[in-house]
Amino acid sequence: MDFDFSPEQYTLRDEARRFLEQQCPTSHVREFIDDPAGWSRDLWKQMADLGWMGLAFPESVGGLGQSFLDLVLLLGELGRAVAPVPFLSSVAQAGQVILRHGSGDQQARLLPGIASGERVATLAVAEGAGTYGDAGIETRADADGRLTGEKRYVLDAPAADLFVVAARGPAGVGWYVVEDGASVTTQRSYDITRPIGSLTLDGTPAERLAVPGLDPGLRIATAALTAEMVGTASKILDLSVSYAKEREQFGRPIGSFQAIKHKCAEMLTDLESSRSAAFYACWAVATDAEDVDLAVAVAKSYGSDALARLGGEGVQVHGGIAFTWEHDMHLYLKRIKTAEALFGDAAEHRERIAVLAGL
Repeated sequence: MDFDFSPEQYTLRDEARRFLEQQCPTSHVREFIDDPAGWSRDLWKQMADLGWMGLAFPESVGGLGQSFLDLVLLLGELGRAVAPVPFLSSVAQAGQVILRHGSGDQQARLLPGIASGERVATLAVAEGAGTYGDAGIETRADADGRLTGEKRYVLDAPAADLFVVAARGPAGVGWYVVEDGASVTTQRSYDITRPIGSLTLDGTPAERLAVPGLDPGLRIATAALTAEMVGTASKILDLSVSYAKEREQFGRPIGSFQAIKHKCAEMLTDLESSRSAAFYACWAVATDAEDVDLAVAVAKSYGSDALARLGGEGVQVHGGIAFTWEHDMHLYLKRIKTAEALFGDAAEHRERIAVLAGL
């Protein structure tokens, strides 16, 4: 069985990297740090013109008819660039949940705007406890579909005009679409490159998506996040290795010292192990593999630990300069550390692994 990406998918990755290096340097990312909305509409429009938003949606809703797997390498490049756009939340998470859980009519009404980039959607799952499973859902839906509750840590909430909300209704937990009436409050985030917000729902009208339950939608959203995390971590490793080759101490590049060599080697091990787990999880959700639950839990639990460790080691390789505002390392570190907790931290996913293993 061939698990590798296709030549066309690698071409898309290479073109995306060139485009983002030109159009989204960190100087552009920094322009939106103090912006309450925190996203680049110009970059978003250019990405829409390239067709990226429609890549994984059917042609019947305005997409390009490719699959979720075609998003994986692209998500990595956007993570590598810490791009200030709601691609993960709108296209790879909320859009994919509507695609998997919506009826034909719901897909036809809701997805064209997301696939064209004209609308920005996001998922609202976590609440006060900060967990992402069924048990943590306390937001209620009444018999008329009106939602009451508060969601927290909603990615790109200030930019979104469509919310896909996890709520508990008369028929159990499911996804509800909210287009109007939700109150958004911007939350302070450790990751200054991507805004988050809380969502207050007080008898807010909503439409339940046809397919019940949170999965497969929640699994897809989690797998997409791991793909983006790998991209951010790969940039941290590249920056660290490059710095270790240039920075001299005692008349030699610091990368020639064994302590730095070992640190970079361990970072590479963490990155490649996380990459393998993330890519397998993405393949599993795209193909509805038998072990998809386990694959996603392994990818997020391992990636959360290993990539956060990689980010910390990147700071150590750089030394004091990594703590300065002027250096870009903190942008990547904060993205990784925030993603470590989103859609379930390592402990939450290890608990799922234990349940799946019957422990």
